[in-house]
Amino acid sequence: MADYIQIPTPAGTFDALSAGAEGDRPILLLHGFPQAAIEWREQLAVLGGAGCHAVAPDQRGYSPGVRPAEVFEYRMEALVGDVLAIADQLGWDRFDVVGHDWGAAVAWSVAAAHPERITTLTAVSVPHLDAFARALREDEDQQRRSEYMQVFRRSGSDKQLLEDGARRLRRIYEHKIPEPHVEEYVQRFTEPGALDAALNWYRAAKFAGPIGRIQVPTLYVWSTEDAALGSTAALATGDHVDGDYRFEMVEDVSHWVPEQAPEELTRFLLEHLIAHQEA
Repeated sequence: MADYIQIPTPAGTFDALSAGAEGDRPILLLHGFPQAAIEWREQLAVLGGAGCHAVAPDQRGYSPGVRPAEVFEYRMEALVGDVLAIADQLGWDRFDVVGHDWGAAVAWSVAAAHPERITTLTAVSVPHLDAFARALREDEDQQRRSEYMQVFRRSGSDKQLLEDGARRLRRIYEHKIPEPHVEEYVQRFTEPGALDAALNWYRAAKFAGPIGRIQVPTLYVWSTEDAALGSTAALATGDHVDGDYRFEMVEDVSHWVPEQAPEELTRFLLEHLIAHQEA
């Protein structure tokens, strides 16, 4: 069972879920769009009972206490800074980082820029950002899959997603996510400014790269029915990792791996953590 906590940082106060005891192995879990920390509830429950202190924050724009108005406040440098500030506040010199979707993009960036802080990296769905940037340039399949990003970047896209009882927003989840989670997500995004802030991640994004090579032990999990992320960048991700690398392909699962296939993902994650215990 996870506890609700708040984590004060120079950028503001993050809401978070926490499981396990302080002093246990530290692990930070970063959610994607359009989600929140609750996407990790299944993993938090298991990790908290397996000797880990697992914390999943509602990230910048999702936590009401860290919701700046300007698009530039959502650039990757700020998102990476949030991760380090949260870890510092928790007293973590080194920690495992896990990310899904946009959380994976942040996790890749943290591991590339600050390998001295990271024990292991687990990325779910989103591949190494340099592999993804190349696929966006050269792969027609990935270009088609990513066309939605241009829609999300438009001014007023938040209002369109929330029209008619959030019909378009609900459609994004593909009926693959537990309905209680969907209802909680929708409720959160109907708060004034919340969805617009989350969409600022897309507006500030620049997949120009390179972020550089990954030196830490890395697990990458990709699902074959992911509508947004094709196989080209997924299969090329290992070319950008110098640390121990494990690639797991989950069959017949869509983009929402942590919630659609929680047991399988948690098993992969625990195996990865056990294989790379710090002395």
